Amino acid sequence: MNFQGYPRQNGTVGIRNHVLVFPTVICSSEVARMISQAVPGTVYVAHPHGCGHLGVEKEHIIRTMGGFCSNPNIAAVLLVGNGCELISTEVLAEELKKNRQRFEIVNVQDEGGTTGAVEKGKSLAEHLKYEAQEAKRISCGISELIIGVKCGGSDTLSGLTANPAVGYTADLVVSHGGTVLISEVPEMLGAEHVLARRARNRDTADRILQITSTMEKKILETGVDIRGTEPSPGNIEGGLSTLEEKSLGAILKGGSTPVQQVVQYAERPSEKGLVIMDGPALDAVVNTGMVAAGAQIIVFTTGRGTPLGSPVAPVIKVSSNTQLYQKMKDNIDINAGGIVDGSGNLVSVGEKIFHEILEVASGKLTRSEILGHSEFAIHNIGPAV
Repeated sequence: MNFQGYPRQNGTVGIRNHVLVFPTVICSSEVARMISQAVPGTVYVAHPHGCGHLGVEKEHIIRTMGGFCSNPNIAAVLLVGNGCELISTEVLAEELKKNRQRFEIVNVQDEGGTTGAVEKGKSLAEHLKYEAQEAKRISCGISELIIGVKCGGSDTLSGLTANPAVGYTADLVVSHGGTVLISEVPEMLGAEHVLARRARNRDTADRILQITSTMEKKILETGVDIRGTEPSPGNIEGGLSTLEEKSLGAILKGGSTPVQQVVQYAERPSEKGLVIMDGPALDAVVNTGMVAAGAQIIVFTTGRGTPLGSPVAPVIKVSSNTQLYQKMKDNIDINAGGIVDGSGNLVSVGEKIFHEILEVASGKLTRSEILGHSEFAIHNIGPAV
């Protein structure tokens, strides 16, 4: 089975052909917005990062920004800097050069302020957009895909319908040579032993246990009860009672194949198959990290409902119950509630999600894309000054 994708010069394959206007620092976020709005067809993000990062967090932010800007769905990037920030356009340019990503640069201070920067940026963005239009879709194999799997706003049925159906899809993707990326380490606590037993080797198993124990230690060191957020108030209202119950349902999104690798937040996998990405459980933060790690599509299950999307990667929403699907049809792509009412089963819904992935990879828009959802957030791991 193949899809129609855009081959990139660095050997990856995109399923979208975006020109991204990306601010390197919060000080230039509004300028990036103005440039993007002046050049229809481009996309942009806003974020509060770029200055005050110390030590490992600085490298973490650079890796995430560089990976995000180098996602295969992006044909080219306009880096918009202020001119005096820690993570400058020059710093990110070095990351993009490593990834063989097409880019141009504009700095507010170099252009005499906002007006000059917008005019310069508009000209550069229009040129990048013109270049990107030369790209053509070709037939590509599923082995070129990295699929991120995520759950948010889970309910009792998430672990019985949507998550295991996505797990069936994950196994299909892996069987065709593709990669499936699963994260949300707080929602592995209590189920880490299950994942460790599925590791390809002892080192991978140890890494799974290490990231979960480190997460648990961090939580305990805060002196607060994780039950204030895991399960969340919405999870509890939806019928989930304990973190272990939530975790055992959440890990089903990864299917049943061996865990091949554990990577850092926003780190691109070097192995194909099922890969775990270290990171938190916050929805937009996980989406951003998986896109930065190279995921071209995210399959997102929900029992309570969430409109979140991504600026550059289509997000396929799967509802765990039919009531949610009927209530939020403008946000949901696939309903897994039929597994409960008898109109479907895990296999039929899993195959439907798999075929939806192929259609979306070939150009079909998801509900989050149609509605214009473009949420972006980077995981903070240290103090800022």
